[in-house]
Amino acid sequence: QVQLVESGGGLVQPGGSLRLSCAASRIIFSIYTMGWYRQTPGKQRELVATITRGDITNYADSVKGRFTISRDNAKNTVYLHMNMLEPEDTAVYYCNARSSPIVYWGQGTQVTVSS
Repeated sequence: QVQLVESGGGLVQPGGSLRLSCAASRIIFSIYTMGWYRQTPGKQRELVATITRGDITNYADSVKGRFTISRDNAKNTVYLHMNMLEPEDTAVYYCNARSSPIVYWGQGTQVTVSS
């Protein structure tokens, strides 16, 4: 059974940093486009960042210049480095693996930005 397990969430003050990790198992990780999405109560899940098998990255406008997505195929892990965090970044962050038409989701990790 495929698993995507996120970690690294927590409470951080505005202006702070966090690094999220997503470890994948039972998939050929290197062929998947990996992504991070986030969701707040009452809102649709939204794209944060993606990275293709060829390391091409894409970011939501709201996080450009602050967040960086990266992957380590040897460790089957994708990361989201989040800097200059803002209260508006508070959400549950979900890891996503996609090789069309197959899509997998992780369980999510809470990120709270508050003083």
